[in-house]
Amino acid sequence: MRKLKLIWDFKGPEGIKIAEHHAIHLNEFIKAENHEDMTTGFEALHEFHAIAFLITPEDQMKPIRDALKPHRGQVYTE
Repeated sequence: MRKLKLIWDFKGPEGIKIAEHHAIHLNEFIKAENHEDMTTGFEALHEFHAIAFLITPEDQMKPIRDALKPHRGQVYTE
């Protein structure tokens, strides 16, 4: 099954810290909702741009997207 990567962008001098903190909340969400097949994390793209992300199976994307309102998404490839 295809997986999708939902992405939240954070920019500015505090972007990395905010992305890291947002990833904690994403992880709390998937635990509270009992989603076992999802992965969260964060990544610094450069000094002033970082992302938090959630990787989800495509068939579960719509309710997650509607609840969490990511900035963008893409097909996830390992």
